[in-house]
Amino acid sequence: MSQWQIDKRWSDRFLPEIKRILGEYLIAEAPFDEDAEHNTDLIVLRLAAVRIACRVRKHEYIARYGGEFTIRSGRPSGAKTELTKIIEGWGDYLFYAFSDDAELHLAKWILGDLRAFRLFINRELAAGRKPWLAKDNHDNSSSFLCFQYSVMPGFVVAEK
Repeated sequence: MSQWQIDKRWSDRFLPEIKRILGEYLIAEAPFDEDAEHNTDLIVLRLAAVRIACRVRKHEYIARYGGEFTIRSGRPSGAKTELTKIIEGWGDYLFYAFSDDAELHLAKWILGDLRAFRLFINRELAAGRKPWLAKDNHDNSSSFLCFQYSVMPGFVVAEK
């Protein structure tokens, strides 16, 4: 089993909790007219597919990195990364979280709007700025860009 498969299996354990949280922000109570005239109590905020990238980090990183999120930007193999996919326009939201100490629940999370992220990056690059910190994984399996989400207007949709 590859390290990616091991990491994915670990983070997938949080998917039921992530789905419950996202339901609070992507499903709304229908307006009175919808309820009265169209038998609608709840309404999904968009009818098209909503693509949400999810990443969960271990609790040990929350104290040092709780105010930022990372996006994989390079792999030695040259495989397409999350950053490339986001820049290409894929993904509507980023759900980025840290597990609790027991690794049973989420201790901290943000729901970020990737359209706002793209706009922020484009504006910063156009101004000649690189608003990130580049880092390599300790095993050199990939590189990341670290972003402080507090400086990105409109990025944070919700957080805990």
